[in-house]
Amino acid sequence: MSNKRVDLRAHLEALDRAGLLHRIDAPINKDTELHPLVRWQFRGGIPEHARKAFLFSHVIDGGGRRYDIPVAVGALAASAEIYRIGMGVSRVEDIGPSWAHATAHPLTPVEITDAPCQEIVEYGGGLDALPIPISTPGFDVAPYLTAANVITRDPDTGVQNMGMYRCCLKTRQTMGIMMLASTRSGGNTHWKKYRARGEKMPCAIIVGCPPSIAYCGPQKFDESVDELAVAGALGNEPVEVVRCRSIDLRVPAHAEIVIEGWVETAFLEPEGPFGESHGYVALEDYNMIFTVSAITRRRAPIFLSIISQVTPSESSVIKRVAYEPQFLRFLRDSLGIKGVVRVSMHEPLTNLRRVIVIQVRRGTPTTEIWRALYGTTTLQSSCGKYVIAVDEDIDPQNADALFWALSYRANPERDIRIIGPRERGHGPRSDRRGESDSAMLVDATMKQDLPPLALPKREYMEQARGLWERLGLPPLSPETPWFGYSLGEWTEDWDQAAARATRGEWAVNAAEAARRRRSDQEPNATVSRDRVD
Repeated sequence: MSNKRVDLRAHLEALDRAGLLHRIDAPINKDTELHPLVRWQFRGGIPEHARKAFLFSHVIDGGGRRYDIPVAVGALAASAEIYRIGMGVSRVEDIGPSWAHATAHPLTPVEITDAPCQEIVEYGGGLDALPIPISTPGFDVAPYLTAANVITRDPDTGVQNMGMYRCCLKTRQTMGIMMLASTRSGGNTHWKKYRARGEKMPCAIIVGCPPSIAYCGPQKFDESVDELAVAGALGNEPVEVVRCRSIDLRVPAHAEIVIEGWVETAFLEPEGPFGESHGYVALEDYNMIFTVSAITRRRAPIFLSIISQVTPSESSVIKRVAYEPQFLRFLRDSLGIKGVVRVSMHEPLTNLRRVIVIQVRRGTPTTEIWRALYGTTTLQSSCGKYVIAVDEDIDPQNADALFWALSYRANPERDIRIIGPRERGHGPRSDRRGESDSAMLVDATMKQDLPPLALPKREYMEQARGLWERLGLPPLSPETPWFGYSLGEWTEDWDQAAARATRGEWAVNAAEAARRRRSDQEPNATVSRDRVD
């Protein structure tokens, strides 16, 4: 993949060819209809693999104004498959290794002078000309940029940082920006340094990056790392950048729109309410104010927005597909923990960071399981409020299976640890329960062999499914587990007895049981498992 070839418009064409793009030409109100319409594919029972991107070509606002800039939503990460196409990899499973390689082998950006993102240059205001949607109609107090990749620079080291922050439309020349301190955002660190110097902070807001660049905004890197260098490695060649027209920052040359300006450090202003990614409406906070110095763009730009707020959402998918392999690499490779096979971050409603499930191989030493549980809480300060270790037969994305493991494979007195204090992380700011939080670690793995799962063996369920389909009964959507399997406490004798029963030879089993009568046992006494009489 080349980041020069695969800009946002080329990515949309690729999604269209893959059947993953809805083109909507009917008039759509950006203030009342646009985000709610796309939201239905996250809250309407549509499975992830069926979600698509949307491209709206006829956008109006609450006052009836018509915009000549189309709006794309869901184009970055409505599903893992859409993310895969944006990454330019062959399989979803290749996303993690691609991130690992890019993080380890960043490519320094290359500066050019003739950039598509500067085909048109306007100085001063003009924010009201952009079709910025309202994300949570009925609660948000203004249109918000949600797919804004915000670039700032460390005044001490000169290293640029790029983060995805919410930006609230204030006037045609100003926006509010929330650079959240609890998620260790680089922009917040830079702002504090400029404030200490008594200087305004130069800032560039990118709308419509090539996907390989946009995906770097929500990720967490060391603040000494330039995200554009990692993006170059994701795209297999250095990112082309161009110097801004009114400030001294370098921005992606193949972006759709760049908003240049300055962030005030002498004062803050109330910003919000806004529906946040933790699933609650963020009420008013004092946040930074950005003033426009120039807006540069392509001649026919495309405006990009993402679905956030309650998860699952586009913003949670964009994190999940990169965070999960990152956590797995950290436990398995950095910490050298044996037996970890998968890390799953719970997405619906909880927003990934709070509930993390670790799958481990059967027979993994208890010491390694607890190293994995503790280790999971250390990679990101705000991740891992509830960390649960389970066996490989437990589907971490199935809450019923998790409750099953907790019910029968964990003893709260022995298998639960509470640790703290920990950072509160991203959540409602009005929660007054203290500045710190805690975490619960649970070993919900089997500590000894257990009897088989009480469902028919796989071959019988598969035969029955064929019969079900021949009878024309409603389509099935199998739920894990859908067949029985051994969990260790099972003998060959019992297996043979069960096979005889399926052949109608159950009387043989009854005669065998009668042969083993005892007069020295109490009711419900356990029968010897070795069947030696």
